[in-house]
Amino acid sequence: MASVRLRVALACGMVFLLAGALLLATVALVVRHNLEPRDGLRHPRYIDVAYVRYMEWNHEYRVAEQRVAQVRRVYQADTVQNVLTVGGLALLVTAGVATAAGWRLFAGWTLRPVRSVAVSARSIAQSHDLTGRIAHDGPQDEVKELADTVDTVLARLARSFDGQRRFVANASHELRTPLTINRTLVDVAVRRPDATEDVRRLGESLLLVNARHERLIDGLLALTEGEQAVLHRRPFDLTDVVEHVLDLAGKEAGEREVVMHRLLDPAPTAGEPVLVERLVQNLVENAIRHNHDGGQVWVSTRQRADRVELVVANTGLPVPPYEIETIFEPFRRLHGDRLRSDRGSGLGLSIVRVVAEAHGGTVTASSREEGGLTIAVELPREEP
Repeated sequence: MASVRLRVALACGMVFLLAGALLLATVALVVRHNLEPRDGLRHPRYIDVAYVRYMEWNHEYRVAEQRVAQVRRVYQADTVQNVLTVGGLALLVTAGVATAAGWRLFAGWTLRPVRSVAVSARSIAQSHDLTGRIAHDGPQDEVKELADTVDTVLARLARSFDGQRRFVANASHELRTPLTINRTLVDVAVRRPDATEDVRRLGESLLLVNARHERLIDGLLALTEGEQAVLHRRPFDLTDVVEHVLDLAGKEAGEREVVMHRLLDPAPTAGEPVLVERLVQNLVENAIRHNHDGGQVWVSTRQRADRVELVVANTGLPVPPYEIETIFEPFRRLHGDRLRSDRGSGLGLSIVRVVAEAHGGTVTASSREEGGLTIAVELPREEP
């Protein structure tokens, strides 16, 4: 599980260690060979041959010669041992230096193209813009092949997402027209003077169903727009958006006898205010509609070191912890409620997550012990 940088450093150290060990063994063999006695050194030419023969027959000479040979062997062994010891220590030190140099220099130089590809890919991922490409300019090697493969995958993903967005947008626009016509016809039929009570009740039911379908289409359009990258970021205060949404939601809260509590501090951020307004609107409407009569909603904004936070909490039915993550999925509703059209289309929190992620933010939810939910949205802080 070692990283590529560590592998390059260890490879440099191991190659240097093996080459140094081979060189050290060669030096030891050369030194040992050079310390072997030579015939010319045993009996120099200027010594008389008869004198040499006489000395060879002398017992003291033979003893001295044996001692000299023994001293020479000990000196030879000590010299080779010193060469191996000192050379081995020097080899270990230089192998460590080679490993460090491989980590700092060679690995950095080798991985520089990979780092460039990673930076480009990270930039594309953070921008949520699939039209960006790595476009690595280098020799035809493994790094170039990897970068070209990633560009090919990005191109296919861009075509797929564009086709999906166009389909949803076109389908939503095409469905909105007949729904508008249906709403007008039903409204005219209900308002006729000769309309019976049954016709009026049927017309009101149809209007509720029609309104639910219109909200569903609006939610699909918002979901499609939220998945697109927020390329043009404008600075604004999140608190201003929250106050505007709370003012608009006051009427619905009053009808349901839901008490709204505000604790709003300045929260400067940047992005598309219209999408963020839809995010806040969905959170507030979700807190009001998934509540009980006479319930309460708490809305607060604050800023941290590099983030701004919006927290919306509400009373209501208890939410099991295992259902927390599923509420962000499209068309998922708590407690299996798919019949009451006044509680939305099941896209509200999905749009919240998509818009938050498009702005580089996060969304988390937790259940309250007293019942209801607490949803926190964090967005990047940006001073105007």
